[in-house]
Amino acid sequence: MKIDPNSSKDLSAQIAQAIRDAIVAGDLIVDQRLPSEAELADQFEVSRPTVREALKRLAAQSLIRTQRGATGGAFVNRLRFEEAYDQQVTTSTLLLSMNAVSFDVACEARYALERACAPLSAARRTPDQLATMRAEIHRQSQPGLTDEAFCASDVTFHRALVDGAGNKVLSYQLAGAVEAMQPLMNMITFTARSREAIVALHTDIADALQAQDAAKTDASLVELAAYTRKLAHTVVSARAQKKHAST
Repeated sequence: MKIDPNSSKDLSAQIAQAIRDAIVAGDLIVDQRLPSEAELADQFEVSRPTVREALKRLAAQSLIRTQRGATGGAFVNRLRFEEAYDQQVTTSTLLLSMNAVSFDVACEARYALERACAPLSAARRTPDQLATMRAEIHRQSQPGLTDEAFCASDVTFHRALVDGAGNKVLSYQLAGAVEAMQPLMNMITFTARSREAIVALHTDIADALQAQDAAKTDASLVELAAYTRKLAHTVVSARAQKKHAST
């Protein structure tokens, strides 16, 4: 593992990258103990605080874990898909907000990815996942449900659909699509949407999955995507008219 002391990149970031690369390459394996801070400082020819900062970066990414005691130290961690969901959602949310991704682009991406899960979910969904969808549909039908709670229920419903595909890689990749893009869409459309219409579409999706009808599941998602786009365009047009009227 090497770093470039003449690089403008922060030394601790370079060390973290070098250790990360060694883990990815398999040179450092799961549960292997890393060299001590003093040994790493000697190896990279830096101070121990610089090494400590690098290890903090790796721990924040769940790539290493630390243990105290005589047999303690820093160890290569086994990164699990479930533990990486939050990081995926956070990254996706930041990318969408910082780069001003348009509603249509986000909507197209989200439903294209979700539709890819439809045939797998129709074949593999579990009774528990169906029960989750039915429970959220019932929750969405309650008249006293707040907008925030409705949005959260919406995410839970679609998360169950994606997880129904029974594929951890897809579930991880779509964590950002559902849990970052869906709230963005909800924020834009909640003032114009009909909860009854969404509940009806969600019911169609759940019915199709229960019947293991992939084509019907896909068709219902297409209909939901079209309805979502229509809502967004209605909201944008109304805002534009209001702005024009006030000038």
